[in-house]
Amino acid sequence: MKKLLFICIFALSLPSLTKAQTNYYGAVGLGIDLYDNLTFVGAGGKYFFSEKHVGQAHLGFESDATLITALYSYHKEFFRAKGLRWYTGIGPSIILLDGDNIFALRPHAGLDLKMDGVPLVFNFDWRPAVALSETGDNEVGSFGFGIMFAIN
Repeated sequence: MKKLLFICIFALSLPSLTKAQTNYYGAVGLGIDLYDNLTFVGAGGKYFFSEKHVGQAHLGFESDATLITALYSYHKEFFRAKGLRWYTGIGPSIILLDGDNIFALRPHAGLDLKMDGVPLVFNFDWRPAVALSETGDNEVGSFGFGIMFAIN
């Protein structure tokens, strides 16, 4: 319930932060992957191959588990709001557990915000997990959040 409240407050605050600029080609920082019963926290990064094509990676840690995710995203300006972009894409994830590993496909859709004069990038997305291995379940209620330092 706390996660859902946090997500709602963050999503509702985005429209008031739309005076922004998106002139950056990469970002590194904190990545958080929220599952129903797991929260992976670790390093995250993204790189713009072109204006609209982006690669994103996340290495997250939870007690006795490690998450490795690599995503491709297509970014586009969000209704002429400078600095706010929507994105969608897909990529693989692996959760390394003691003895069992979970492989999953991660479609995602979200928002990316780079405010003018602030060297930080904020992103929030919905990342359901489609289990490809015999272990693990599909996870619809999964979200990603990132706070990263922009590289111009």
